[in-house]
Amino acid sequence: MLTYILFVIGFALLIKGADLLVDGASSIGKKLNISAIMIGLTIVAFGTSMPELIVNLFAVAGGNTDIAIGNILGSNIANVLLILGVSAIIYPLATKENTVWKEIPLSLLAAILLGVMANDMLIDGVGFSELTRIDGIVLLAFFIIFMYYTFMIARVKGEASDSDIKQFSNLKSILYIISGLAGLTIGGKWIVDGAVKIAELFNMSQSLIGLTIVAVGTSLPELATSATAAYKKQTDIAIGNVVGSNMFNIFFILGISAVIHPLPFDTDSFGDILMTVFASLILFAVMFIGKRHTVKRWQGALFVMIYIGYIVYLVNTK
Repeated sequence: MLTYILFVIGFALLIKGADLLVDGASSIGKKLNISAIMIGLTIVAFGTSMPELIVNLFAVAGGNTDIAIGNILGSNIANVLLILGVSAIIYPLATKENTVWKEIPLSLLAAILLGVMANDMLIDGVGFSELTRIDGIVLLAFFIIFMYYTFMIARVKGEASDSDIKQFSNLKSILYIISGLAGLTIGGKWIVDGAVKIAELFNMSQSLIGLTIVAVGTSLPELATSATAAYKKQTDIAIGNVVGSNMFNIFFILGISAVIHPLPFDTDSFGDILMTVFASLILFAVMFIGKRHTVKRWQGALFVMIYIGYIVYLVNTK
């Protein structure tokens, strides 16, 4: 019973934590003259990816690799189709040209790279597919390159934060960030714990639990953060949070997970990787449909409908 009570409380912690994190990170970013998209790609993205990291570390340590894989693939799909979809419905998400031509293609590259690394059966003709420790090291190397890129463009002047971002004292901003991250992490864990117990009552597979219940549970911080940012019309943070989180998930979290314990991929998982690639590809495509570099409300609704269809497909096939 306590697990289910904490499950409900977890939602309140997530929403409040996201609000504090966006305010605190935005305030510090404005003081440092850092663009809003950079705040989303670094501080906010890492903070909202903490639940995925925690879940994966526990999953691989216990040998539950299907949950670890499903958590990342499902989270990345939910990030684009569900979270950006809901955020765009709240307020159209306009973004800068740099994000369209660099950050979004980088997230697409991450998904394609994962598909190549995890498809040994097709490429090498062996009897199994696995994300090895060497693959994990390569992913971590890409993560270092990504971090270097983000810090380099953060140093470029003339792209200051949005003028409507609130400014607080340094101490208050830091307390907001710490409190926000704590709320996101604790709330995310409580939600996942409760969701897994509920799912087990229906005898669902670990793969399905990872792709749906766990993935959506660990993506709730991204949903709360991006939706809050969209409501506040800080659209660069809303998009940067999702794009940054997707790269963090593959390069950093899957990289660390594979180094700790090689991750075996079955043939069904490759279909989920293709869906991850498709989600990144459709995000890139909509930037050139209608008003350029903007995810419109009707496109956000389409994203959500595609995600619902994908979940229905998973439930009926796995």
